Amino acid sequence: MSEAPHLKFEFDTVFDHSGEVTFAAPRPKRSYTAEEVEAISQAAKAEGERAALASVAARQADALAIIVAACSQALPLLAEVAHSHRVGSAELALACARAIAAAALDRFPEAPVRAALDSLAREIEAAPRLVVTADAEMAQGLQKVLEEAAAASGYQGSILVRTDAELAAHAFTLDFGDGSASFDPEAAAERVSQALHAALASEGLHAEPLIPGSES
Repeated sequence: MSEAPHLKFEFDTVFDHSGEVTFAAPRPKRSYTAEEVEAISQAAKAEGERAALASVAARQADALAIIVAACSQALPLLAEVAHSHRVGSAELALACARAIAAAALDRFPEAPVRAALDSLAREIEAAPRLVVTADAEMAQGLQKVLEEAAAASGYQGSILVRTDAELAAHAFTLDFGDGSASFDPEAAAERVSQALHAALASEGLHAEPLIPGSES
């Protein structure tokens, strides 16, 4: 164990052989003028202010570090909450869209067939026969609707309506010899749902912030 070195003993006052003082250590001042007292007071005050400001700055730095740590923990959770909110909103929108589409199909069941004939007018214009297969309920009265739609699009061939008990409600197929087309509202809704959820999964937690500017 190391020991602290011994300090050399020194005298405050040193005399020579004749008794004259050769060295005298400066003695602390015991009296001050008013100006000196004021200067010492101002210096002490300034030093106290510097120490107080340094303490405040240190506490501010500590507080900011705590805030940064809290934000670092909270922001990922907020991103997860925002993503869950987006997914929930998308699922709610899909549910509403399905309800609206179902009501529209109940009210206008022949509308998808008319739209299909309009979009396929060029493909079926040379076909001698058009075979439309639908569920039994939809097939009722569909012949007249198809003939009106075909006349409007300029189709001159024959139209045959068939029923298929395995088709879902409001689903149908169009067969025009060289090609065919089909529509199934449930399958279409499922494809939309899968595409939307795939987009949300790809986007993940890196979507645009809910609050503009909050990404910084």
